[in-house]
Amino acid sequence: MPEKKSWTVSSSDATQRLDVFLASKMRGWSRSLIQKMIEEKKTSVNRMPQKPSYRIKEGDSIEIRYELSPAEIIPAENIPITILFSDIHIIVVDKLSGMVVHPGPGICRNTLVNALLFHFPGIGKVGPSQRPGIVHRLDKETSGVMVVARTESAYRDLQRQFKSREVEKNYLGLIWGKMPQRKGRITWAIGRHRKHGDRISVKTKKPRTAETHYVVEEEYKEFSLLRIKPVTGRTHQIRVHFATSGHSIVGDTRYGVRKSRIRCPRLFLHSTRLVFSHPATGELVDYHSPLPQELRDFLDKIEQTPHSHR
Repeated sequence: MPEKKSWTVSSSDATQRLDVFLASKMRGWSRSLIQKMIEEKKTSVNRMPQKPSYRIKEGDSIEIRYELSPAEIIPAENIPITILFSDIHIIVVDKLSGMVVHPGPGICRNTLVNALLFHFPGIGKVGPSQRPGIVHRLDKETSGVMVVARTESAYRDLQRQFKSREVEKNYLGLIWGKMPQRKGRITWAIGRHRKHGDRISVKTKKPRTAETHYVVEEEYKEFSLLRIKPVTGRTHQIRVHFATSGHSIVGDTRYGVRKSRIRCPRLFLHSTRLVFSHPATGELVDYHSPLPQELRDFLDKIEQTPHSHR
């Protein structure tokens, strides 16, 4: 059945491109899909079709009409996933490296959402249709703890907690070289690269505040193992902050390619701990995930210096 959504442009949204505005409103939809909808005249501004590059104005009335095709409906797939906890409100999973969290451009199968829809069919009605239940994400290459909402009220409360930075997120990451201080914070603002839109960078026209804290856990000959705590939750924040500092995450093929006689099998970044308030009870809950075996094996291979911080 066709659906319709409409908005009146506020002063804070004015001057944005039409496709950028719609992509921010149609959560879970790719920008390329939005542009296709605009070109097919399924969107209008003040009841008139416009180009994707049209700069919206305060007071503009924007409408989009759409109907999801069978190919756009996310299939449930019997993919094994590790459940750390579940009740009628939330699911806490231990995501594997290599698994995309939700469908996107060119990806409609083998995601965490496909698996969740099989094991927990009810989440299909929670949140956006293209990423049901998802309140935060881990990169495809990053593993570890994630929480997913099973009800609309849990979805809204968890979203609020992440937005207000009430959720404590902890990672273990292995970096190249040694940090100048045993503990510190990185506060470079980041955003889409001004020339390469598929990358995040400090070289951006629209910087967004980003803050990452770290503590050196252990030092090796070529590397350092860090406990990392991102305060904000920007896309690729940890990877960009450490790559920009000259100490990229080991195994990062996008932001920090380095050569070594010992090759890490994957991105060495793991979400070890997630602390938040249970959306139904308000109780503070704390979930952990141990470092995956392949990352423990890599640590065993590298030569440890005698001056360890452990």
